Amino acid sequence: MLSIYLLIPLSLMLFVVAIWAIYYAVKSNQFEDLDNAPEQIILDDRQARRKAQTSPKPKD
Repeated sequence: MLSIYLLIPLSLMLFVVAIWAIYYAVKSNQFEDLDNAPEQIILDDRQARRKAQTSPKPKD
């Protein structure tokens, strides 16, 4: 029974921290563009390969 006096305030503090973290992430626009970042990684790789294929090879 004594441990419940410790666990309830700790769980409430954890809940408040989680709500604050979600609020901060939404407020700082972390969830605005969820689709562009994964696509950009793939497209950047393709663009780098195209540049490597089209660049002239140095002569010895």
